Amino acid sequence: MLLEVNDLAVAFGGVQALDLEYFSLEDKELRVVIGPNGAGKSTFMDILCGKTQPDRGTVRFREHSITGLTEVQIAELGIGRKFQQPSVFPGLTVFDNMVLAARMKKDVFSSLFFKMTGEFKDKVHAMAERVGLENVLQQPAGALSHGQKQWLEIAIVVLQDPQLLLIDEPAAGMSDRETEKTGELLLGLAEQHGVIVIEHDMHFVKQIANRLVSVLVNGKLLMEGSFEEVRNDQRVIDCYLGRANAQLEKV
Repeated sequence: MLLEVNDLAVAFGGVQALDLEYFSLEDKELRVVIGPNGAGKSTFMDILCGKTQPDRGTVRFREHSITGLTEVQIAELGIGRKFQQPSVFPGLTVFDNMVLAARMKKDVFSSLFFKMTGEFKDKVHAMAERVGLENVLQQPAGALSHGQKQWLEIAIVVLQDPQLLLIDEPAAGMSDRETEKTGELLLGLAEQHGVIVIEHDMHFVKQIANRLVSVLVNGKLLMEGSFEEVRNDQRVIDCYLGRANAQLEKV
């Protein structure tokens, strides 16, 4: 078991944001988490990466408790997160952004004596090719399209060698072709990493949900199942009003 959560809860200003009885993820599993706005999805991710501390409950990663650890400690243990909005360094080249990411996983002492070896350069170029950025490595990251920035941020997280990737709405704002390519990228990453993806785009969810989809509503786990099981569950359809509900009907 890569990740196991028990009795996890947190409230903000008296409002229960998350009340998750149980959640687990196997190694090299891609799990999609869906739910309406305010369902607790981002809060769940915040707790997993240490940004938010729970009021109660336990999170175990690779059989070790990470409850109460800092963001840096959790990252060092092997959990990497990509937020919804890209946070790259726009004035640096794509290559330099990726180099900095690979160095970030090192301790301070190692970083001080970091050397750009041929093997390291090959690693960066291989990652750039994997995410489709091999032809823009010397361009400033600020000049990239929205989709390219999203791929760069995914590359930045992966270069830190995490065992678990937390990916927040990667398809937001992308064209259909960019969305399809992002899905292919995530499916490939799931061959080597555990991956949890928060997403609203049901067409994208259908593409990447090769195992289970978890549905959060009002901070609680409503159900887990295959994409088809989730899509046809009346409780899920009822909780998706507006755009997301329409997408579930059309997919």
